[in-house]
Amino acid sequence: MDLAYLDLERELTVLLRRARAKSGEMARAVHPDLESSAYGLLARLETGGGLRATELAAYFGVGKATMSRQLRALEELGLVAREPDPADGRAWLVRLTEEGRERFRRVRDARRERYVRRLTGWDRTEVAELARLLHQFNEGDDA
Repeated sequence: MDLAYLDLERELTVLLRRARAKSGEMARAVHPDLESSAYGLLARLETGGGLRATELAAYFGVGKATMSRQLRALEELGLVAREPDPADGRAWLVRLTEEGRERFRRVRDARRERYVRRLTGWDRTEVAELARLLHQFNEGDDA
């Protein structure tokens, strides 16, 4: 039995459990009617610009129906808008509205400040290395 992998599994479990709880708080800080999964969706739209619902579903590993429901809720709250895809008139791109972008950034910036405070004793190279390793892990096929 490889203890390094057991330690990794335990620490990831703690991280994911805490992240799920925080995602709910952050989503509700963006808008009180949002479910916790909405925060990650808003984050992806903020960095990715206009994306198709199918791209978003594939990125998050959810079905088209689930993604459609989540996007519809965000659209009804005025946080995202759909527009025709210039590359394919039959498809739609989803983008953050100005209100959605503003609300998301306010919550994201507050979250980032909490990270800065929590990692005060860390060297910047350690923070960069943690980010690099997490990115490498997240890029894996079955992470």
